[in-house]
Parts: sequence; C-alpha cells; structure tokens
Amino acid sequence: MHETAQGLYHSLENQRWSFLDRGRTASELTLPYVLPPDGHNYATKYYTPYQGIGARGVLNLSSKLLLALLPPNAPFFRLVIDRYELDKAKEDLGAEGAEQLRTDLEKALADVERSVSQEVEVQNFRNGIFQALKNLLVTGNSLLYLPDEGGMRVFKLDRYVVKRDPMGNVTHIAIKETVAPMMLPESVREEVYRQEKENSCDLYTAVVREDDHFNVYQDVKGILIEESVGKYPIEKSPWLPLRYTQIDGEDYGRGFVEEYLGDLKSLEALTKAIVEGSAAAAKVLFMVNPNGTTRSRTLAEAPNGAIVQGSEADVSVLQLNKFNDFRTAQATMAGITDRLSQAFLLTSGVVRDAERVTAEEIRMLSQELESALGGLYSLLSQELQLPIVSRLMDKMSKDKRLPKIPKDIVKPTIVTGVEALGRGNDLNRLDMFLAGANQVVGPQAVTQYLNVSDYFKRRATALGIETEGLIKTEEEIQQAMQQQQMMEMAQKLGAPAVAPAINAAQEQYMAQQQEPPQEE
Repeated sequence: MHETAQGLYHSLENQRWSFLDRGRTASELTLPYVLPPDGHNYATKYYTPYQGIGARGVLNLSSKLLLALLPPNAPFFRLVIDRYELDKAKEDLGAEGAEQLRTDLEKALADVERSVSQEVEVQNFRNGIFQALKNLLVTGNSLLYLPDEGGMRVFKLDRYVVKRDPMGNVTHIAIKETVAPMMLPESVREEVYRQEKENSCDLYTAVVREDDHFNVYQDVKGILIEESVGKYPIEKSPWLPLRYTQIDGEDYGRGFVEEYLGDLKSLEALTKAIVEGSAAAAKVLFMVNPNGTTRSRTLAEAPNGAIVQGSEADVSVLQLNKFNDFRTAQATMAGITDRLSQAFLLTSGVVRDAERVTAEEIRMLSQELESALGGLYSLLSQELQLPIVSRLMDKMSKDKRLPKIPKDIVKPTIVTGVEALGRGNDLNRLDMFLAGANQVVGPQAVTQYLNVSDYFKRRATALGIETEGLIKTEEEIQQAMQQQQMMEMAQKLGAPAVAPAINAAQEQYMAQQQEPPQEE
C-alpha cells in the first residue's frame, strides 16, 4: 500500500514554499484574495493596494483568455478525421463512397463538438476556469477537479502539492481540504469523533501515477477511506494541475505577475508616497503672527465675505513646497503605468463591444494573447482544453449522450487552440473556392463538376446548422425531377395522353412513402 495521503502532502510541502511565498507577494499587489496569507480565515483583513493597475491587468487578461479558450456560441475544439483511416476507406468503398462517408462523418463530428460545447455551458465551467486563470496569472499554478457527477472545483496553490518527472508529466498530487466530520463516510466518522471532537478536520487526497493510470485514495487523521479508493486512465484523469510556465526541472509554474513584480512594487511605493503626500498637502493651516494686530479668533469666527480688522502680513498659509518632487514621482509613475498597461494588454481593443463576435475576432484575440504571453495560450490548449474535452467526451459517451462515430473507420483527433476555429475557416475556403471557380471556368462548368448536395452539407456543417429535414435527399431530388419531367410532357402532349403515366408515377411514389423503413 502507498503511504498515506497526509504523509505524501507533508513530504512535498517544503518544495512548494518558495513558489507559495512569491505567489502571495504577487497576490498582495494585484488581487489579495487569490492567494491569502497563511492562516487566513473569514475574519482576515486583506491588504489593500494603493494602485489598481495590477488588479485591472489581471482581470483584463483573465477575461480575454476566457473568451479565447471558451468562445461564446462556438465550439472551442475540433474533431479531425484521420487521413490514414480515410485512405483505407477509399480502398474498401471507392473514391465516391469515401467522399460521401467523409461528408457524413464531418456532420457527425460537428454534432459531437456542439454537444460537448453545450455541456460546458450546462456545467457552468466558465466560472471555474475564470477563477483558475486568475490563479495562473497571479501565482502561476492552479488545480482543477472535474468529478464524475459534473461541475468543477478550483484549488489554490496553498491547498495542494504536485510532483512531476523530468519530462513534466505529473507523478504525484496531494490535496488538503478542511471539511466538517459529518460530511465524512460513516465508516470513518465515528473514529474521527472518537479521537477528537472538532467542528472541522483535514481531509487529504492522494493521486499517484502507476504505469498507465492514476491511483486515487483519501484519508483523514491517518484513517483510509475505503470508498475513495479508485483509479483513472492517465488521459481521462479528473485532476488537472495547471501552470503558467513550463520550466525544466521545476514542479510548479511561475506566474505572469511575477515577471513584472519589480514594476508593481515600484508603482505601489510611488503611489503610496504621492497619495500620502497629497493628503498632507491638501491640509489647510492658517498661521497668525502672535505679535501682530490680527487675532486668530477673529479669523476663525468670521463668515465668508466678512469685513474684519487686521493686517495681511500677520496671516500666512502653511505650504509643503514639494511640487517639483511630486512631479518627478508622477512622471516616474506614469512611465511604469504605461509599461504595465502594455504588458497587461490594457491598451488593446481587438474584440468589439457587440452582441455577435465573429470567429475572426476571436482568432485575432488568440494570436494577440499568444504573442503577448509567450505561448501561454498554446500551453493552456494542451493542459486545459484538451483534458477537459477528453474528460467530457468520456463521461458523455458512458451516458450515451454523444452521436455514434464508427471508430473502426475513423479515429477522431482533438485539435484545440487557434486551430480549433477551423470550421469557420472551412466556410471561408468553400466560398472562396466557389467564387474563384465561377470566375475562371464559369457557372456552367461549376454546375457540371460540383456536387451541389455535398457542398450544401459541408457549408451547413461549417455554419453549425442541423441539416436533418433541411436538405433534400437523393431520392427526394429524383422524385422531384421525375414529376417535373412529366409535367413538361403533359404540357407538350396534352393532359389526356399522359394522364395514365402521371397517375402510375404518383401511385408508385405514394407506395414508396408508405413502405416501412428496412432494418439495418
């Protein structure tokens, strides 16, 4: 048996300390609640920064990353057909049959994409991922948990430890939670109460990699909870330890805020000095010469605009005379603010403030984030989007809530990141192809060589439109053509001559409609 989850947590705790300390410093200057100080509780008074550029920057980047990772009303990933399997299908079905199979599979894959994206909205993953993104930017680390019953939990850096191998693969995870004893299973609840009656206790969870799976178990006060023992395949693990940067030899990541910690500390000190100096300078004090003829009581009691006896030379106002010093500090602070605004993308405005945001705008935003954040978007697409898609597809397949895909013919490949916006690209390429063909060879040649039905299906798939009942089948098209030909014959030859043929065709059509569908 492995060591206890509590022992695993404490054995890895010291390796986390330096990352935890830097994360708390970064959190203090941006969003103090993201990683509170050690020993915090509901009565803890968090530090209030003097400047707000850090908080604005983190919230701005988190919002943009959320929009790029989970674009509204559009799938954030794409399932791609394996070309090797498609080539094998061509050998078995022929070129025409393989192309028809490809069209049908593209439609089925698009249905899967929409179903999984809808599940993300139903499970309200956006809120959890938004919290995780703030943790990533500030502390560089966050842990997501996607339980079997749905939903998402986000663990901060002070609540979990992680161990990785030299390639960066996770080998150990240990989580510490504070729960009420009444929430524990009955098998351990009485033992916990017997040892010590408390309002809360620490529950430890261990996730240990072994061969091609993760072993999961929990314990409280050293007592193993038998109901918690289980295992998950590596690619379908519900535990997702995220990191902002991937540094060789380090188990944890470093946050985006840490890279600009010097500017934030300088801005904090300068803002504090200017605020406190301005408050002192704003205080108005009148000084009266004690040897003069003007009495201080006369000044204090005189209403506005009153005429009093006294000498102007006897009265003066206290001044700091620190204007030049304040101006130097203000200029320095403005320079730091500009640098931080550019770093946090506060000066950009790619996405319009509108109800409908196009895929091109999302693509531009993704490329901007990729260039500004040094590959974070690509890292998150592999460590966040891809595991979430794999986990959801596995759960929905078990619940039989996904369209069936013939796995012996096609092996779907999950594509995330900028490439996942390819359905919109398909639409643009289809339109460009058709427009170019019309210009070069003319509409007649296009009509001769283009499969219009297949084009409509592909265009509807790219737009995410359900084609069932919308596009006519080949049988319906042939029936319509036959009726059109007979109507033309009736007009040429006269109704009496072709009436028997029309009646026979109509009877044949009605009989086909009434025939029960054959079982596959």
